[in-house]
Amino acid sequence: MLRALEIRDMLIIDRLELELRPGLNVLTGETGAGKSILLDSLGFVLGWRGRAELVRQGAEQGEVVAVFELPAAHPARAVLQDAGLPAGDELILRRINTSDGRKTAWINDRRASGEVLRALSDVLVELHGQHDDRGLLNPRGHRALLDAFGGYGATQTLVRRAWTGLTDARKALTALQEEVAAARAEEDFLRHAVAELDGLDPQPGEEASLDTRRRRMQGAERIRDDIARAHQLLGPEAAEGALGDAARWLDGVMDQAGEALTAPMAALSRALVELGEAQAGVEDVLHSLEFNPADLEEAEERLFAIRALARKHGVAPDDLNGFAEGLRTRLAALDAGDAELGTLEQALRDAQAAYDTAAAALSLARAKAATRLDKAVMAELAPLKMDRAAFETLIDPADPGPDGRDMVTFTVATNPGAPAGPLGKIASGGELSRFLLALKVCLTGTESGRTLIFDEIDRGVGGATADAVGRRLADLARTGQVLVVTHSPQVAARGAHHWRVEKRVRQGVTLSTVTPLPAPERVDEIARMLAGDTVTEEARAAARALLEA
Repeated sequence: MLRALEIRDMLIIDRLELELRPGLNVLTGETGAGKSILLDSLGFVLGWRGRAELVRQGAEQGEVVAVFELPAAHPARAVLQDAGLPAGDELILRRINTSDGRKTAWINDRRASGEVLRALSDVLVELHGQHDDRGLLNPRGHRALLDAFGGYGATQTLVRRAWTGLTDARKALTALQEEVAAARAEEDFLRHAVAELDGLDPQPGEEASLDTRRRRMQGAERIRDDIARAHQLLGPEAAEGALGDAARWLDGVMDQAGEALTAPMAALSRALVELGEAQAGVEDVLHSLEFNPADLEEAEERLFAIRALARKHGVAPDDLNGFAEGLRTRLAALDAGDAELGTLEQALRDAQAAYDTAAAALSLARAKAATRLDKAVMAELAPLKMDRAAFETLIDPADPGPDGRDMVTFTVATNPGAPAGPLGKIASGGELSRFLLALKVCLTGTESGRTLIFDEIDRGVGGATADAVGRRLADLARTGQVLVVTHSPQVAARGAHHWRVEKRVRQGVTLSTVTPLPAPERVDEIARMLAGDTVTEEARAAARALLEA
C-alpha cells in the first residue's frame, strides 16, 4: 500500500505531502490543476520513463519520496533481496532530478538504479488509463492474467517440469550427436593412434629410466678398461700377492722379533681385509658394466619411439599412457554411439510426448478459464451500459515454451456485427475505460499487494454509468488500495478519502496544492463538479444525495 507521497520542486509543485489510506482514494480538481503532475511524480520515483523536464523552474533539483507498507509476503521483498537491498515493513523510495537532467535514486537509504525501481513498480503499483501500456492493454501480459484468473497452477507446474525435461533431453541428444560426429570425422586417426600406442605401451617414468640405462651403457666402455686395470692391480698378481708375501715373511720371523711385530702384523691383516673388500666392490662394478650391445640398441630404439610419439601427439612422454586412455574412451564412445543415440532419441520422444500431454491439458484449462472470464466480463459490462458490446479471450497457437504453447489476447467488439480487435485499438476512450474497469473487477481476486491507480478511467461517461463505475471502483478498494483521478461526481462520491487538487498564483508564481477534504468541504467539491463554477443549494443537495447513496 502507498502510504505517503512527498513532492518538492516538481513542475508547479513547490512542496506537497500526501498521506494516502486503504480503500478508495479520490483526487478531483479543475482540468490543468495538477492532478497529472501527481501521477508523473509518482511515476518518476518508481522509475517510469516520462517527461524529460520535471524540475520546477528556478529550483536546483526536484525530489519525490514515496513510502509503501510491505506485508510479510509481498513480492517486493523478493525484488529487494535479489538486488541486495534491505527489506522491512516499510519501503522508502527517494529520487531526485537535478536541473541539468541527472537523476539519482535511493531505496531504504541505499543507492539504487532505475532498473530496480521499475522492477519494484511492477509489484507495487498498477496504472490503468486510456494510454496505459503497462497494464491490461499490454497483450504480453494477457496470458499471465488469464492463468492467474484460472487458478490452475498445478497444471502450469507440470508443463514447466515437462519443458525442463524436454530441454534437457534435447541438450543431451545434441551433445552426443556432436560428439559422435566429431569422433567419426577422426575415426581413422583414432584407430591408428590407439593401435600405435597399444603396440608400444609406454609407461609413466619409462622414458627417464630408458635414458638413464642408455647413458650408463654408452659410458660403460669408456670406464670399464680403467676399472679392470685397477681390479688387476688389486689382485693376486699385484697388491694382494705383495701383501700376502709380506705377511708370510713377517710371520716367519715373529718368534725371533717378538712383540715388536705384533702391531704391524695386525695392521697388515686389516689391510688384507680392506683390500679384499675393495677388490670385491670393484669386481661388482665390472660385472654391472657388462652388457650385450643388442641391449643398448634395443633401449635406444624404444626410447626414440616413445619420444617420437610424444612429439607427434604434443604431450609429455610420461603422459602418453593417459593420452592413450583418452583416445580409447573416444573410440569406445564412437563404437557405442549408435546404441546410446537410439536410447537418447527414445528419451527425447518420451519427453516430447510428456510435454505435449501437459501442454494440451494447460491449453484446455486456459480455454475453460477464457470462457469463464468472458462471461464474467460481459456480466460487468451490462451495468456499465455496454451490454451490446462483446468481450472475447482469444487463444492462438504460439511457439512452445515453459508456459505452454498458447498466445492469449483480450479482444473487444463495441457493437453487434463489428469486428473484434485488441482492446487499445477498437474501443474509444470512454468505452476503453469501461472495458478496463470491467476486466479489472473480474481479475482483482488474482492480484496481491498492488496499489491500483485509475487515471480518468471514467472519461466520457456520466449518470448511471458513472455511478456504476464508482461502485465498481469502491468494490475493488474493499480489499486493497485504489487511487483514482476523476472528473465524475458519481465516482468521487464513492471515495472513502477525498483530496482536491488546486492551482493557485502566489506572488506571480503558479503552484499546485492538494487539500484533504472533510465532509462539509467534500459536499462543496462534488457540488462544483455537478454545477460548475457557481455552486447552488440545489447542487449541494444533489451532492449530499450522491454521498448518501
